[in-house]
Amino acid sequence: MSAPAATAPKKPFLSPTTRRRLQNFRANRRGFWSFWLFMLLFLLSLGAEFLANDKPILASYKGEILFPVFVNYPEEKFGGFLAVTDYRSAFVSDEINAHGWMIWPPIRYSYRTVNSEIPHSAPTAPFWLMSKQERCSAYPKGADDPNCILGNMNWLGTDDQARDVAARMIYGFRVSVLFGLALTLASALVGVTAGAIQGYFGGWTDLLMQRFIEIWSSMPVLYILLIISSLLPPGFFILLAIMLLFSWVSFVGVVRAEFLRARNFEYVNAARALGVGNWTIMFRHLLPNAMVATLTFLPFILSGSITTLTSLDFLGLGMPPGSPSLGELIAQAKRNLQAPWLGMTAFFTMSIMLSLLIFVGEAVRDAFDPRKTFR
Repeated sequence: MSAPAATAPKKPFLSPTTRRRLQNFRANRRGFWSFWLFMLLFLLSLGAEFLANDKPILASYKGEILFPVFVNYPEEKFGGFLAVTDYRSAFVSDEINAHGWMIWPPIRYSYRTVNSEIPHSAPTAPFWLMSKQERCSAYPKGADDPNCILGNMNWLGTDDQARDVAARMIYGFRVSVLFGLALTLASALVGVTAGAIQGYFGGWTDLLMQRFIEIWSSMPVLYILLIISSLLPPGFFILLAIMLLFSWVSFVGVVRAEFLRARNFEYVNAARALGVGNWTIMFRHLLPNAMVATLTFLPFILSGSITTLTSLDFLGLGMPPGSPSLGELIAQAKRNLQAPWLGMTAFFTMSIMLSLLIFVGEAVRDAFDPRKTFR
């Protein structure tokens, strides 16, 4: 009878180094919980249409199930004559409720919705600072009108164009984070590639590129951004390309230093002797070592990208007019000092978002620090 064959030991899912880094990341409790809180806020903002919208999420009309948040139904479907349906109007609301029902998001305004039933000129205070009679003074039935009781709730007030501040804050948070992530990833791609080429090849390649980076980084970045932004039409991708011209330089130094240090290691010389190509050695063998320093910088670069976008929006050179923007909200707070809810909303949104990113960056730095070991 033959002996049973020995089974090979299972390879662990995570390497010991990765497990140690995760333990170090969890040990920084402030950064660990900040990461999850930021991810929760970001995921909620990705579904902003389900949190703040002037269209119902789901509706039933004469036995038919409708999805107004996804499909634009003409008002003719509900007995009207317009091409676009205003579900907040009393006519459409009463018609649908008489023959079905509607499920609204928590905030019945989109970032571009103008509240025409405000009690006085914009900006107006949050609804919980106004009496029911004052808030419903523009409705025919006053405080007894169900449309006012359920729909006319501006949780954080309105801006100087009678748009809901809470809805614009949610959409503006999403735009800021998506812009910061796109700029950070694009900057990392360009900067890591440039640093890898400099550090690996060295010589005249490193010398010429380093002189170019010194000249390029010595330019007055803010003034150049202002000039280019004023010449080109505003837009998400145009602004992203403009800021990418200067933001990639931040990654070059750390990647170049790692490649200069490791390009003459024994395993690199052995790979060259075996005929492995330069690009394979750079991006398969050397890049993982350089990514440790790069990943440590990512949260800080992300927070800087969001701050730059907010600054340009504050100056009126950022996103197109009417776009949800935290910088535009700060500019409105500056123009309307009699409406403190505008400044407080912008301040707390920016401070919480940037603080969470800085705390996450500290935790990532501890996770990749080989000198730190937490029990």
